[in-house]
Amino acid sequence: MRKLLGSAVAAVVLGAVGLLVAHNASAAVGPGTNYAVDDPFTSARTAWWRDGKFGMFIHFGDYTAWGGEYRKPDGTICKDAEWIKLNCSIPWDQYEAGAAKWNPSKFDATAIVKQARDDGQKYIVFTAKHHDGYAMWPTKVNTWNLRDHSSFDKTRDILAELKAAADAQGVKLGLYYSITDWHEQDAGMPTDQIKKNLYAQLKELVTNYRPALLWFDGQGRDWWTTADGENLQSYLRGLDPNLVINNRVTKKRIVDGDYTTPEREAQIPTSPVKGAPWESCLTTGNRWGWTRYDTWKPTAQLTRDLLDIVGRDGNLLLNIGPDDTGVIPSAAATQLRGIGTWLNTNGHADAVYGATYTGLVDDPTWGAVTRNGNKLYLMVYNWPAAGTPLHLTVHDSFAITAAQELGSAAPVTWKASGDGFDVTPSGTANSSIATVIALTVALQAGGTTGTGTGLTAQYWTNTTFSGTPALTRTDPGLNFAWRTKGSPDPAIPADNFSARWTGFVQAQFTGPHTFVVVSDETVKVWINGQVVIDHSTPHGAAVDSATVNLTAGKKYAIRIDYTEHTGEAYLKLLWSNPNRRQRIIPTSQLFAS
Repeated sequence: MRKLLGSAVAAVVLGAVGLLVAHNASAAVGPGTNYAVDDPFTSARTAWWRDGKFGMFIHFGDYTAWGGEYRKPDGTICKDAEWIKLNCSIPWDQYEAGAAKWNPSKFDATAIVKQARDDGQKYIVFTAKHHDGYAMWPTKVNTWNLRDHSSFDKTRDILAELKAAADAQGVKLGLYYSITDWHEQDAGMPTDQIKKNLYAQLKELVTNYRPALLWFDGQGRDWWTTADGENLQSYLRGLDPNLVINNRVTKKRIVDGDYTTPEREAQIPTSPVKGAPWESCLTTGNRWGWTRYDTWKPTAQLTRDLLDIVGRDGNLLLNIGPDDTGVIPSAAATQLRGIGTWLNTNGHADAVYGATYTGLVDDPTWGAVTRNGNKLYLMVYNWPAAGTPLHLTVHDSFAITAAQELGSAAPVTWKASGDGFDVTPSGTANSSIATVIALTVALQAGGTTGTGTGLTAQYWTNTTFSGTPALTRTDPGLNFAWRTKGSPDPAIPADNFSARWTGFVQAQFTGPHTFVVVSDETVKVWINGQVVIDHSTPHGAAVDSATVNLTAGKKYAIRIDYTEHTGEAYLKLLWSNPNRRQRIIPTSQLFAS
């Protein structure tokens, strides 16, 4: 077995840490625990992330020293980036020797954060530890880290420098952490010890650097279970209740963490993701980590990716990989400046920050549309020929009261046409990326907050709704993540229970409402006596939806039946309509029977 770097240090530190972790990971959990701390779609905790829209991903680690190339013993060149150790089968002694020589002396946290801020990125996510296990901070867990195993200045701490620079410039700091650790796994370290190291390092990161966000990866290993993800989230929430955590903390499912993480252009959703907020991570080049041979995506493509994503209610986390000296490649910096220039021109920023998708209109083929208050922003990629209208397909009644091409005094006219509006600009395109037309709209009256207190909830200690309920109460909403250990109440076991919620739901707007249920293990929903969702076959984490026309102010009978057999348990009831983005149905709109 290869000797682990710093194993003696780890043994001393973790003798006590292991006991602490075991205690904290299971504290205040069990029957009666609901892990859903709030609604990520609406909570104050996640507001900065929802409104920020645009972040910088930074892949930087010992793998950077290779520049994307490894010469094999037979003389052939193997190419890769942050996965070069695994995919090029570099022996550990050679890989560790490469890390020992690495000296990213030109890394300038202030300059990198300034680049992010100036180019419109509101938060950064830095790779504190990637899959090869190399820590980019002076961890006490082992010596496989930038301070103890490199030629970098041992008095410097890159994460501390990033935290100081981010705080000084008003940018949020997030940290990436890989659950996978090839360095420990290849050395034959027992899984329990790997988990103890993981907890100890995450405690260092959270307590020493106070990140606003933790971005997990590498959760696909067989030894990392859904129960492990449950324990880790509980532990982290205990360290910092305000942490925003991505879904790769467990198994990259809709029920994991605070938001879901589609990756690269092919996975950009074509509409808002049902059941969870989302963030798409993309690269400025074609690799995450730096390589000498990378090529770069056009600024127009990256900017339009951002606009498409915001128009579908997501965030963009756009990656750069500093080179082996710690400097952002000039081509990547140029692309970022191009996005920032577009955002900082003609008031375009209002179409992105604090904006979201609008269910009022279709996502058009000629560009993207976002909504910010009573403004609809039409980002036009393909400018029409003179006199040719841009068509908007409408899903709810609203009036256009003004229209303006941002950065131009040329008139913009509009008229009702077919299933929506024709908007016709008279000027020329003023951006090769996207020319923006701002529509001021008068929306449907409504949105009145009700006076509800929740739904009547009945719980049985069986899965057949048999006998007298073991518990009857009023639940203020349906936002439950009981997972494997929790349940609705200490009187209800974690497995083999059923629940029924009855009462009325009051619409705030007139028109189509999409009800979304996130569940594990069976669920059935009635609106006014009509079954609208029926997923009665036992299942793992799943999303079901149905669209129903409702009238503002009217109350509709609602019933939800749910059963939990074994394993995990989730039940969330959300809604959206053209006037309001997706969210857990608020207490004010639910009335007990």
